[in-house]
Amino acid sequence: MIASSKKGAHFMKVNVDISPQYKDPYAVIYAERVTPDIQRMIDMLGSYDSPITALQSNGDIVILQPAEIYMVRVENTETIIYTERKQYRSRKRLYEIGEQLGNQFMQISKSTLINLSCMDSIEPGFSGTLLLKLKNGCKDYVSRKYLSEFKKYLGL
Repeated sequence: MIASSKKGAHFMKVNVDISPQYKDPYAVIYAERVTPDIQRMIDMLGSYDSPITALQSNGDIVILQPAEIYMVRVENTETIIYTERKQYRSRKRLYEIGEQLGNQFMQISKSTLINLSCMDSIEPGFSGTLLLKLKNGCKDYVSRKYLSEFKKYLGL
């Protein structure tokens, strides 16, 4: 299968070869240089996100897929996982969850990870920070320490 995709003024040709001879998916990207768009594709293709276990308020253990998770934040020494409508506790530390979640997530402060596909809007904050709003209504500030990496992701 061959397809073309238009993004802005740039075209990308895509060739997908489906055959039983390929046991594991393998992607090759031919490009003149690594652009932010190419890097995002590399990150997306290379991520093998694994499910996260979390606790409900009644003590039951639930399995969350990374796509369901909007934000992970440490609040009063507890790790809280936010989905579209619910919150769950986790016994894991923030960095452990971050390692499991993969490249679709980014740390925006010492205590917060966000799902990049769940961003809704960004507003200027205080002292050079940015206020990030997610599609589920959650908000948090991108701290100055993580600001340059966040702006780089956005292409700013």
